[in-house]
Amino acid sequence: MESGSAFIDERIKQLGDWRGKMLAKVRAIIHAADPEIVEERKWVRATSPGTPVFSHGGIVCTGETYKDVVKMTFAKGAALQDPSGLFNSSLEGNVRRAIDIHEGDKVDEAALKDFIRAAVALNLNHPNESKGGTRRGPRAGKSKSKPKPRPRAPDSRPSFGR
Repeated sequence: MESGSAFIDERIKQLGDWRGKMLAKVRAIIHAADPEIVEERKWVRATSPGTPVFSHGGIVCTGETYKDVVKMTFAKGAALQDPSGLFNSSLEGNVRRAIDIHEGDKVDEAALKDFIRAAVALNLNHPNESKGGTRRGPRAGKSKSKPKPRPRAPDSRPSFGR
């Protein structure tokens, strides 16, 4: 399997339109904000070549491309402050938040760099929390376990009228 960086290079080349240029621009902003970002390719399926993912101490964000939008989904976006109002998609969730960039949109580079840095800091300062992933992760479908009952001494049983 090709590296994440090679995959993103190929994706940009394949798009060949404004989406490829925007993905390349967003990628450059991400690396300018944090030179230690690692590029990955995740969630490859028969129906999908995979998703570009940018990580540092866990998933920072994805760089998805659709017909009319380049979407940056921040894995822990709900925990990030958004004073510039960049988040404009996936606002109803408890964990993720996204930025949809349409053709002709201008990117607030300074605010996006701040977001990237904040997302990395969140990952690095909370290492025991989820590092992003899919719904099929280790906690999927599991509810909090009930506490185990304490064993009782034989004399401590309820009397029920003894």
